[in-house]
Amino acid sequence: MSFPKKGKFFPNENGYAEDGQDLADNWFADEIASALKRSLGNSRAGAKVVASWTGANEKTVKNWFAGRYGPSGEHLVALARHSDEVLGMFLAMAGRQGLMVGLKLAAAEQAIEELLTAVRRLPTGDHINPSHDETDFTARK
Repeated sequence: MSFPKKGKFFPNENGYAEDGQDLADNWFADEIASALKRSLGNSRAGAKVVASWTGANEKTVKNWFAGRYGPSGEHLVALARHSDEVLGMFLAMAGRQGLMVGLKLAAAEQAIEELLTAVRRLPTGDHINPSHDETDFTARK
């Protein structure tokens, strides 16, 4: 085996990433990167949005998107606050996927309430036969 011409790290086939980290240690950064890309896409605008959410430098955020590094605890909390994808990924890595069910149920309940409000605002015409069904579809809390 020959040593690389530049740098101080061994090539990828020896289990190291380009930045010298062990590939097994890079799983956290990879998961964050995929969650960010699902949530915001892989654009410069997405990096700017994440930088505004976290207060992190844009270059740092681009490293998160590339999977080179993962965010610190403080930045991870800010990401989870703003991105359901990151929150879901974090809960899955922590083995707490069941908590996402409650979050999704609350989001579905809110969407149903908004839909009911929109339906109630629709104009009703006198020429339409009113329903004799007395079913009450009001949202209950």
